[in-house]
Amino acid sequence: MNQPHICELLKDQRFEGFLLVRSSDQRTGGNGAKYLDLNLADRTGEVNAKVWDGNVQPPLPGTVVKVRGGTLEYNGRLQLRVERIRAVTDADDVDISQLAPCAPETPAQMMAQIMDTVAAFRSEPIRRIVTELLHRFEEKLVYYPAAQRIHHAERSGLLHHTTGMLKTARAILEVYPWLNSDLLYAGVIVHDLCKTEEMDSDQMGVVRDYSRDGLLLGHLVLGVTRIQEVANDLGISGEPVVLLQHMMLSHHGEPEFGSPRKPMFPEAEVLHWVDLLDARMNEMNTAIAKLKPGVFSEKIWSLDRRLYRADYDALENDQEG
Repeated sequence: MNQPHICELLKDQRFEGFLLVRSSDQRTGGNGAKYLDLNLADRTGEVNAKVWDGNVQPPLPGTVVKVRGGTLEYNGRLQLRVERIRAVTDADDVDISQLAPCAPETPAQMMAQIMDTVAAFRSEPIRRIVTELLHRFEEKLVYYPAAQRIHHAERSGLLHHTTGMLKTARAILEVYPWLNSDLLYAGVIVHDLCKTEEMDSDQMGVVRDYSRDGLLLGHLVLGVTRIQEVANDLGISGEPVVLLQHMMLSHHGEPEFGSPRKPMFPEAEVLHWVDLLDARMNEMNTAIAKLKPGVFSEKIWSLDRRLYRADYDALENDQEG
């Protein structure tokens, strides 16, 4: 596949190539004419696209299409005006790895890191609960993203987020060795497992929408429920169950972000900040990777700010003046 990356596209540029459909809707304009509103992606980014032909049916999210058209600027953002669009065929020989953002490690590698951590737990009740939860969600963990759009929105992104948090948690335990490592690691591993129930993702890691249970309950409430179910099945009760449930409920930190309780013991507090740090760093890294040194991004709405890609090479050179 020899085509420009989305992150390299500029205004008034021609484009022809294969892109992954992130979202696809048929809309009606002010003049009554129908058109397609698409979000198309490759592994470097995403671009909004319009097809001003009411006869074209919207392709399914998660599929790959071949498009031809040109770029323009609308409301300060790049947009692709599609002139022709079609589904891919076997003869196209599309390299999916160039289109779908994927975690930097394989699912097998990341699962091995998680299972090695669990195997080292000294607490038998916590080890049994976490092992059973992982077993229940194992199939979906292979490909599920951690979010629809904001952070780790990639194939196997949930595993990527979890293993990143485990590495940060290990570093924090070097500074605060009095923390209970089993409890902290267990909180990291289980805190987002129920995103596999909250979101509807295909095996490319593209989230079409949130599920009914995801919208009505959310992954925090679902997570507390699953911990209780597993504990009941295993005949475990008391402190290990309640502590894990509290970490699940409180890991967003504040009521306005979905947590009905603030963290009320140290490991829960660390889990909250490790989760936030890993999500923010991934989001920033993804945004900055699309910029040239010395350039500001557009406003990142989830962060409520613009980002700047520092010119690190300039730090190594002597400056006069």
